[in-house]
Amino acid sequence: MNYILWYTKPAQSWLEGLPIGNGRLAAMVHGGESYDQLSLNHEWLWRGVNKKRENTQVAEHLHEIRALLQQDKFYEGTQLANRYLGGAGGVSGKKNRVDSYQPAGDLYFEFKQFKSYIRRQLDIKGGVVEGERELETGKVASTFIADPQSSLIFGRWHAVEGTFSGVLSFSRVADEEAITQCDVTENGITFKCSFNSGIDYQVEVSIQTDGKVEVLKGLSIIEATELMVSVNIATSVKGIEKELKQYPKPNTSWNELVNSTRQSFEKVFECLTLEVETEARNLPTDERIRRVKEGEEDPDLIALYFNYGRYLLIASSIRGELPANLQGKWNDQINPPWDSDYHFDINLQMNYWMVEKGNMSECAEALLKYVERFIPHAKKAARQLYGCRGIYLPLQTDAWGRATPEAYGWAVWIGAAPWIAQHFWWHYLYTGDQTFLKTRAYPIFKEIASFYEDYLVEDEKGIYQIMPSQSPENRFEGTKEWPVSIGISSAMDVQLAYDALRYAIESAEVLEVDEVLVKKWKSIQQHLPPFALGEDGRLLEWEKERREVEPGHRHLSHLYGVFPSDLFNPIDRPEQFEAAKKSLEYRLEQGGGHTGWSRAWVACLAARMGEADQLWDHMNGLIRDFATSTLLDLHPPKIFQIDGNLGAVAAILEGMVQTWGGKTHLLRALPKAWAKGKLLGVKVPGGHVLDLEWDGKQLVNLQVTIGYSGQIILADLAEFFEEQEGVRVQGKDILLKGEKGTTFKMIKELYPRNSN
Repeated sequence: MNYILWYTKPAQSWLEGLPIGNGRLAAMVHGGESYDQLSLNHEWLWRGVNKKRENTQVAEHLHEIRALLQQDKFYEGTQLANRYLGGAGGVSGKKNRVDSYQPAGDLYFEFKQFKSYIRRQLDIKGGVVEGERELETGKVASTFIADPQSSLIFGRWHAVEGTFSGVLSFSRVADEEAITQCDVTENGITFKCSFNSGIDYQVEVSIQTDGKVEVLKGLSIIEATELMVSVNIATSVKGIEKELKQYPKPNTSWNELVNSTRQSFEKVFECLTLEVETEARNLPTDERIRRVKEGEEDPDLIALYFNYGRYLLIASSIRGELPANLQGKWNDQINPPWDSDYHFDINLQMNYWMVEKGNMSECAEALLKYVERFIPHAKKAARQLYGCRGIYLPLQTDAWGRATPEAYGWAVWIGAAPWIAQHFWWHYLYTGDQTFLKTRAYPIFKEIASFYEDYLVEDEKGIYQIMPSQSPENRFEGTKEWPVSIGISSAMDVQLAYDALRYAIESAEVLEVDEVLVKKWKSIQQHLPPFALGEDGRLLEWEKERREVEPGHRHLSHLYGVFPSDLFNPIDRPEQFEAAKKSLEYRLEQGGGHTGWSRAWVACLAARMGEADQLWDHMNGLIRDFATSTLLDLHPPKIFQIDGNLGAVAAILEGMVQTWGGKTHLLRALPKAWAKGKLLGVKVPGGHVLDLEWDGKQLVNLQVTIGYSGQIILADLAEFFEEQEGVRVQGKDILLKGEKGTTFKMIKELYPRNSN
């Protein structure tokens, strides 16, 4: 299996760099023919100017907004809602108070007597970047790692033959809002930076070499056979000196550092294995991408793209305290697009769709802790903004856990908390950790349910309406220049409410608590607005037929119920499921899926719908239309956003294994180009682990290891298991039942997959 991205020429820009990271620190490795450049990042390196931002008390205006909406005065209602609940930034023309994720600076090493460039590569299985050049004095190799054990970054240049000389230096892009100082000694480089009215940080670069060292503007390394650098970065968020001491340089050899890094990455990476028998092309990765962009097929490149997405999340989360933001942990700009922040209306969630099914539960912890940091302020925000108990989370935010709306024109939305709650529910479903459910997940579900208790408005028919409501980030006719329409009970908001109440209800029943509340939540859930269909059979995006201003909008919010939720499926709600198919088809006909992350969501929906050809087309589209030469996902025009990379992993997993309607379904969207292969280690709700192998589009081997729930139903597999202890035929399905760790294997050689 191919786990290497490799090139015979240097990166032309940061976007063509090779990323390394350990969660805490990250670097994009790029440079030119004669030099290496590490663009450095630290996960807590946000400007910090608005760490303590607050909301104002505006809940008393909620009745005015609702009155306008109830009179179908949506333009006026949208105006008033944004005036009080929309924050500062966005279409207001004012700067919002979201702090930008910041670059720490750039470390350079430029060779003297350069002759020719040979190769660079990234091993995504082990987290190691390597390069090679030829100098007048001989060949020299470079290696870069972000070691998870020490949480430091290391680089090494060594002479394959002869010696080498060069200059090591550090700089940061000019920043009028920062004061910087760079000190150079024979032992290394210290860079200090203070943001005006914000945080401070410090970069420590220490060196070890057998060459002669001279201090000039940088460090001149003369006639060395080896130069090793270690990079530590600390911020004032937790105290610079304290953090520097917390992560000392380990007293180990270079080979031990590299092995440690490889072992740390492989431990997570090898929990899941995808192997497909395709033609592995012995061409540089950029050449393969170029050919795909010109219309060629490269099934092995799609497999590499799948594994690369897994690598990016591991490198963003393996030792991190913060989750992957819009760019993971990699950013080189002081004013990045969308502040390189966190968006709770798809992007952050998409980053972590793969985690539980991909057997990477440890990578979810950074996300879960991040959400928990919001809770105290989120309770306060719910009271101040909406006069409700429970919690409110913002659509757009940063590292500081402040629940304030900041995107005027977009931010009037209460769906962020119920959507991100899905990840707490999944973590329990896949792990069965009842301590987690009791102490961490259920308290959040209960807060969200209490918010709905106060927020929902019962109409004259006894239906609980959600208002104000939006369908992120779309609009209907009648709200003029506003980018998002504020209305009543959008489809997504109703779906989110239904799911969030489901999490609370089912958790309370598992924990055997809050019987009275459960009855109340069930009643509310049963009286939510119906999941309505339009005259043309499409799933409605708003509470009734409304003309879309942008029929090909990038967001697919009303299809949340198909994926990432399982609310609409062929067993439980087939009518809505079929209507969602028509909605997706219409959206794509109108030009939808025109950003990387949107295309990844479309791929996930196609997979859930069992559309193998569509899934394959969209996976190819992610490379053809949105990938850099190093497979980084792009938002038009050329903005790196990691969510497309990470969402694509979820799409492939979903095509192979999916669970809905109380059953697990296999190979519903197996790509034709992957006619033979294996998927080992995939997890499903109940904590079960599946290993499956197919040949000629037929399942030839299946092993199921029973998880905490003790049983699993496999759809359409009855004839391929014989009745025995723990195995029961249920029509076309098979029920496997046993203690945790019990293994069942398929007895028939071939399983004809479904026609769809």
